[in-house]
Amino acid sequence: MLQHVTFHPPQCTPHAALHTDDPLVVLRFAADALLAGMATALVTLTDIRGGSSRPRGAQMAVREDGQYCGVVSGGCVEAAAACEALEVIHTGCYRDVVYGQGSPYMDIVLPCGGSITLHIRPLYQAQPLLTVLNALGRRQAAGLRWNADMPGVTAVTGAVKTGRDGQTFQVGYRPRARLMIAGRAIAPEVTAKIAQAAGYEVFSCDGWRPAHAAGGIDDDTAVIVLYHDLHQELPFLDAALGASPFYIGALGSARTHQRRSERLLQLGYAPQAIARIKAPIGLFAKARDVSSLALSVLADVAAARTAMLEGH
Repeated sequence: MLQHVTFHPPQCTPHAALHTDDPLVVLRFAADALLAGMATALVTLTDIRGGSSRPRGAQMAVREDGQYCGVVSGGCVEAAAACEALEVIHTGCYRDVVYGQGSPYMDIVLPCGGSITLHIRPLYQAQPLLTVLNALGRRQAAGLRWNADMPGVTAVTGAVKTGRDGQTFQVGYRPRARLMIAGRAIAPEVTAKIAQAAGYEVFSCDGWRPAHAAGGIDDDTAVIVLYHDLHQELPFLDAALGASPFYIGALGSARTHQRRSERLLQLGYAPQAIARIKAPIGLFAKARDVSSLALSVLADVAAARTAMLEGH
């Protein structure tokens, strides 16, 4: 059973150490705190009723000195949740807190009109977090799992779907999305810069071959081909079609893609394989300048990544 305790205001004022929603950064923040001997709590968004700006499984980590990392809403409840987490650290008793509709905190209103439940749990060991981080560093999926009636968290290897199963809740983590951008001139350069600013792991190349591509193409990779020459792009498409990236996109008009498809058919590729290529590349058509093209491509990649994660 969940333990209920009387709330006592913390002795320190919570404040954000890092503004991020990157789960790898949140886990690293918590692991580093624990390794430094600092008591730490993990805050997890477990239930959503109505709308929410963050998905189920969003997390923040809170240290005993009041510093926290991560977001579980649109900025509405983080400071309040950190106060709750400090009380959890003080008492050692995990708790669920509701914000929004049905919450006892009338002064904290969610603009979306719904409500969220946060599960706040003290962390006692860094090892489960390090296990997850090490797996992600090897570009392998992993997760954290806990039982509502038991202390601590457990690391889970392999792909994990975020959600509840009876008294057990688990959060799945995927490796950081990797973008392999092939091409020449300014379009690949601008696309790479914007992608890096957005937090993607980026490899830009001209003349790249998969054997030399920092771990190659995996399920969490998007391959972006920005050549204006079918002959130059073929080695990249060959590598992408021989792997399982979540996105393959190629530059060019519908007419160009028709010629591309005919060439790939001549080389022995099945129509189902060729259909994996998004062409013309991008979320919106006819982006004539490089900045619009880069934004169009990255929006398309983000949409594909979201669909991929929701499918897991």
